[in-house]
Amino acid sequence: MKVSRNDIDKLNSVLKIEIDKKDYESNVDKVLVDYKKKANIPGFRKGHTPIGLIKKQYGVSVKVDEVNKLMQKGLNDFLTSEKIAILGNPIPKEGTEIDWNSDQMSFEFEIGLSPEFVVSLKNKKAIESFEIEADAKMINGQIENIQSQYGKLVSKTVVEDGFELNVNFVNTEFNIDNTSTFQLKNIKGKSNKDSIKKMKIGDVITLKTSGLFTEDSELTSHLKLNDDNKDVVNSININLKEINEKIPADLDQELFDKLFGKDTIKSVTDLKKKLKSDAEKNFVNQSDQKLLNDVTEYLIENTKFNLPETFLKKWMQTAGENKLSKEEAEAEYEKSEKGLRYQLIESKIIEMNEIKIDSDQIKNFSKDLIKVQMMQYGQANPEEKELESISQRILSNKEEVKRISDQLLSQKLITLFKSELKFKTNKVSYEKFIEMAYSKN
Repeated sequence: MKVSRNDIDKLNSVLKIEIDKKDYESNVDKVLVDYKKKANIPGFRKGHTPIGLIKKQYGVSVKVDEVNKLMQKGLNDFLTSEKIAILGNPIPKEGTEIDWNSDQMSFEFEIGLSPEFVVSLKNKKAIESFEIEADAKMINGQIENIQSQYGKLVSKTVVEDGFELNVNFVNTEFNIDNTSTFQLKNIKGKSNKDSIKKMKIGDVITLKTSGLFTEDSELTSHLKLNDDNKDVVNSININLKEINEKIPADLDQELFDKLFGKDTIKSVTDLKKKLKSDAEKNFVNQSDQKLLNDVTEYLIENTKFNLPETFLKKWMQTAGENKLSKEEAEAEYEKSEKGLRYQLIESKIIEMNEIKIDSDQIKNFSKDLIKVQMMQYGQANPEEKELESISQRILSNKEEVKRISDQLLSQKLITLFKSELKFKTNKVSYEKFIEMAYSKN
């Protein structure tokens, strides 16, 4: 077997594979002898069918299989030994006809070559980045939520603004019977609010569902509507079960100890500092993700190279489970081109900076992720044995290994980008970050 390469240009080549009878004959004979042992052909005892008849009946199909195996091995071995970096997979050259009865055959494959290019991490114009600050508005809002969460309910008899109303929503026609809680501020329209304000415990009123709540999603949530009934339920019976006033919890030592452990927090000032610190640590992941997205865009825009576009569109027509038309492949290429470019750039950066990820790194990184998650549920110091057990369970799943490996790679790249690229850092509130970072998207 002989494999040769003919370069069309810097991005496209044709590989020619020439296969002679001596390359496949022994393998074909072995398979046919095995067929002879197992064949059940009328008129002959099992294993005694003449080999000539076996060759006549199965010879061509066996030859096709064995030649294809040789051809694939020849392709792979040649690409590996010659260190040829390709995009996609080799595709048979159009117009090539094979005479499977011939002793000598040749096959031609088109390949798209990975382009040569240089990635620079020395930017002249600084890339915008964000440092998110937890401002007073956010911290005060968190404190209000804490006081509400740990507060107590006091039963009332009259509906007023700010009180929690526990009601039963009923519509027998559509089998709706759901208990939920809301406040007057969630109700839309003065007439609806006035009707509810007049209610006493045990009263039942009927209201139209259209425009009942300030948000359409609230109607779906409170009534537990589904795709079958969400657009046809026109009215709902409301049975008032309870009226409660939520009395906020006092910001005292008892609450501080309940939240953070004994004597960790001793004042409202300490509480605000703790909430600010925790919030800003959590914001780092969001600002880092935004940074990574922006660096990705910068690198794609500023790293110039050509792709074997015609080849890739042709390859996309047959690469998936379902064949694509020429027009569909062109549309798919347009959608995936930027992603492909960044994959090549990222691979080059990984190679240039010798970034490596091994199983020990993945395991340790998974433990760090588990620690963070456990801390959110109040387990500040999990035992190593417990971390090891959870990590092993997670990493037994290949998809989880891939997900964690990708996260670790992103972290390594972010660290690299922060050290090599120039950034202009903006200190902003979380609200401003969302506005500035994503309003253009």
